[in-house]
Amino acid sequence: MTEITGVCPDRFSRVRDVFEANFQDGEGELGARFAFAVDGEIVVDLMGGHADRKRTVAFGPDTLTALFSTTKAVAALMIARLVDEGRLAYDQPVADVWPEFAQAGKQDVTVEQAMSHQAGLSGFPDETDPAIWFDWDATCAKLAAMAPLFPIGSASGYHPVTFGYLAGEIFRRVDGRTMGTALREDIAQPFGLDLWIGLPDSEHDRTAELMRPTALPKFGEMNAAVKAAFMTPWAAPSGRGTDEWRRVEIPSANGHATAPALARLMGALANGGMLDGKSLITPAGIKAATFERIVGRDLVLPYEISWGAGFMRNTPNFYYGPTAEAFGHSGWGGSCAFADPTCGVSGSYVMNRQGSALIGDERAVRLIQAAYASL
Repeated sequence: MTEITGVCPDRFSRVRDVFEANFQDGEGELGARFAFAVDGEIVVDLMGGHADRKRTVAFGPDTLTALFSTTKAVAALMIARLVDEGRLAYDQPVADVWPEFAQAGKQDVTVEQAMSHQAGLSGFPDETDPAIWFDWDATCAKLAAMAPLFPIGSASGYHPVTFGYLAGEIFRRVDGRTMGTALREDIAQPFGLDLWIGLPDSEHDRTAELMRPTALPKFGEMNAAVKAAFMTPWAAPSGRGTDEWRRVEIPSANGHATAPALARLMGALANGGMLDGKSLITPAGIKAATFERIVGRDLVLPYEISWGAGFMRNTPNFYYGPTAEAFGHSGWGGSCAFADPTCGVSGSYVMNRQGSALIGDERAVRLIQAAYASL
């Protein structure tokens, strides 16, 4: 049996049972952590397994885990704070703050369309050096010049990597700082959250090694948006090594965090914007960020998805518990973070043995269901 440590009151014993079972069922876990917060306070924090593939280092309280697309929930909050402060509007054209973006017929693309995957920029269709993703300015210039792959606003077509550059450049043009810098200075450091976009070298040694999925994801019907998003050799950063990938800021894909840090951050969104007695965002700001922008069969992910401004809404899939008003985001391999304003709860699951589900990893879903059943 894998040793499980952390905090789990008797009331949540079924969560511990599921967490333990995740290590035994199927291919099992390598290392994992699950945190669940009620009214902003962590009530469950379970961890177990190993942080390395050789199984010599315990997955412990200081272990950081790569979040992949769960990072998008953090990016969505950073944009939402700008809107809440009146420095940006969801319905304004991206080109208002990023004039170069108006090229190739994109002059009317709004911030909320870019944030809800409606801009038609799911990836680069033409042959591209995959090292471009390590060059922020070059990537943003290529996106600004690119023609949409599908009619703007006609559907959502998930932007797995490009989302981070769109959101991040919008943020930088308004705020002047990179999104990772602002996250560190305004939220992570002041509130003691072990949460990063762009990981300093000093933190690399405590980052969990990943075990890649044993099966390929199922993308469904192939189209131009899917091919550009996932199916080219340049669809994701490569060629520079793990250390440089961790170091660079990609607000769609390379956040690193602990589960409690994410659960606490999302806890603010579940409780009127308050974190440790201070306001991160107003209730109106949360509502503006999370109401439905588009719903339907996504052109890239083979799911029906309801999108807010960067957040996955819980309907129609209910991966984040039984409440329709819950929202969050999931990441490649299985991680997720969510908030439920109706029940005042939030949570996060991170792991380093990656599964093949694109969203809704069964390990996370079982833990979330057990947590709600314990309330």
